[in-house]
Amino acid sequence: MTPIEYAIGDIMPHSASMLLLDRAIQGDDKQFEAEVTIRADNLFFSGSGVGSWVGIEYMAQTVAAWAGWHARLSGQPPKIGFLLGSRRYSCSVSEFSEGQRLNIHISRTFQADNGLGQFDCKIVINDQEVAQAALTVFEPLDASAFLKGNCNE
Repeated sequence: MTPIEYAIGDIMPHSASMLLLDRAIQGDDKQFEAEVTIRADNLFFSGSGVGSWVGIEYMAQTVAAWAGWHARLSGQPPKIGFLLGSRRYSCSVSEFSEGQRLNIHISRTFQADNGLGQFDCKIVINDQEVAQAALTVFEPLDASAFLKGNCNE
């Protein structure tokens, strides 16, 4: 895999407190790795950590970072995409604790020409896999038109 030379904010359409990842680590045509360290300034911090249910968002943002990185490599800005759902999200911890560094790994298993994709995802803490899921995502050609109901654009 190739080391990522972009700052995470340069490859993601997220901003301010909704940009939950700290950095992109490495990627290729099918895989990507990002990381986040749990801190008290996290939007979802609850006093001692972040609920494990936020793991799905970490995974979805890693998919967005992968797509944004590929867009940047093609000279395009990152595009808006949508998390359609997840299958089999499981996590062996109830909370990600303050100070823990999470490595999020995604692997593309399916990509259709219409923007629909599926990714196998996992979260690793200290070389131990603690969460996994399959995410289904959608990246329309024109997100603005799509949000206005013009699904053919």
